[in-house]
Amino acid sequence: MSDQQPVFGGGPYPGTSSSPVDAPSAPPTAQAPAPPAPGRRRSPGILGTVLIAALVAAIVGSFAGLAGYAIGRSVDRSDQAAGAAVVSPTGTVAAPSRPVVDGSVADIAASTLPAVVSIVVDGDAQSGSGSGFVIRPDGYIITNNHVVALADGGGKLTVVFPDGTRAKGTVVGTSPSYDLAVVKVDRTGLPVVPLGDSSQVHVGDVAIAIGAPLGLDGTVTSGIVSALDRPVIAGESQSDASYINAIQTDAAINPGNSGGPLLDDTGSVIGVNSAIATLAIGGETGNIGLGFAIPSNSAKRVSEEIIATGSSRTPLMGVQLDSEYTDQGAKVGDVTAGSGADAAGLKTGDVIVRIDDRSIDDATELVVTIRTYAPGDTIEIGYTRDGQELTAKLVLGDDGTNG
Repeated sequence: MSDQQPVFGGGPYPGTSSSPVDAPSAPPTAQAPAPPAPGRRRSPGILGTVLIAALVAAIVGSFAGLAGYAIGRSVDRSDQAAGAAVVSPTGTVAAPSRPVVDGSVADIAASTLPAVVSIVVDGDAQSGSGSGFVIRPDGYIITNNHVVALADGGGKLTVVFPDGTRAKGTVVGTSPSYDLAVVKVDRTGLPVVPLGDSSQVHVGDVAIAIGAPLGLDGTVTSGIVSALDRPVIAGESQSDASYINAIQTDAAINPGNSGGPLLDDTGSVIGVNSAIATLAIGGETGNIGLGFAIPSNSAKRVSEEIIATGSSRTPLMGVQLDSEYTDQGAKVGDVTAGSGADAAGLKTGDVIVRIDDRSIDDATELVVTIRTYAPGDTIEIGYTRDGQELTAKLVLGDDGTNG
């Protein structure tokens, strides 16, 4: 879902023995997914050919399944997005004869649509569009980082409201690590969408996506939450990679839904739509029932930090991972002196297998798990050393320190 071409799938393991876990080096060449171990909750999908595209009509390479999903990211671009012809019926259309049921998808859509916007970006060489939603009545809007990235270096950003009016948008700040951004418009009294608690989401819950797929603003689709804690790598290179502990949904999400809200059955935001999986057939991307959203709790923390300070911190353990390690867990290649990992007593060769109550299958899962926390949080690490199982408490640093 990046803003530059070409898009490609990243490799499975973040970092090398000399690369920090929270700022991985360039991913290895994409390869066919390896068979998952028995009982593991993730699999690479249909015949190993499923690709992750970030909501745009673009070609994506295949990805490796062991360490999560590698995702290419794009927004709708005027020079390549598939056209969608919409024919309006002629004649008079009768108004619905039945009332909207409280709590129904129709009811939630009616209350949410006024707060969902389209974002049009004109860069130096390309233009694109995505979605966003208002979180404060004084004009603060959440969207994806890759949606606004085309405006880097002096591009123009325009926010289009449901009534067709437009306003100049200013980027308050971005978090490439989380693929999140906050945009500000000079308006007050705007309707807002409440941010819900993504920790209370369950598999099977109702999920409603709203956005502007292929530029068709105000599009509403619904489904369920298909999976939680899905490790997803979004990006075309290590320099812009985002590691997402994603909510997976089968609600139809397509190019242009980037940055729009994923709602629960109360109309609260549980996620920010960010990416889709697609089949590598004919170079086309589109919904196949595998969409991924950034959990609202991460979006809430990051957006509040951006609004308050103009930037957001990314939590770090202070370790570098061994990219050659292929067994279960994440093997420590090196420990940063003075970091939380150093203080916790971690050493080169330790294999991290658990963070609090969550098992760690591989390096990617370790990264996305750490990013569900905030800098300064204390976590419990389960790890093995020379065949012995050990635990330690670790205080997370951030990317403004040495980790």
